[in-house]
Amino acid sequence: MCLGVPGRVVAVNGQIAQVDFFGVRRETRLDVIDEPVQAGDYVLNHVGFAIRRIPDHEIEETLALYEVLLREAENDMMAADVRSEIDAAQLHSGGSGG
Repeated sequence: MCLGVPGRVVAVNGQIAQVDFFGVRRETRLDVIDEPVQAGDYVLNHVGFAIRRIPDHEIEETLALYEVLLREAENDMMAADVRSEIDAAQLHSGGSGG
C-alpha cells in the first residue's frame, strides 16, 4: 500500500519546498506536482515528492481523515510505523508532538 501524507508548505526554493507534516519539517521535491505551490498551501507527499496540491476546500477534511486513519488503525503495523516515524522525527528535530 502506498501512503500519501498531507503537509503545509512553509517555504519554496525552486523545486524544493520545506513542508510541515504534523509538526515535523521535511524537504519535499516539487518536480512532479500537478500545479505550482507557495507557502501556506497544502500538498500530498509521497516518498519525498509532492504529488498533488490539496485544494483549499479539501484541507480540513483531508487532515481530519488522516488523523482518523492513525487513530483507528492503532493496532495496524503500517499505522504504527507512520506514528513511530513522526515521533522519531519530532525527537530528532526537537518538536513537541503532533
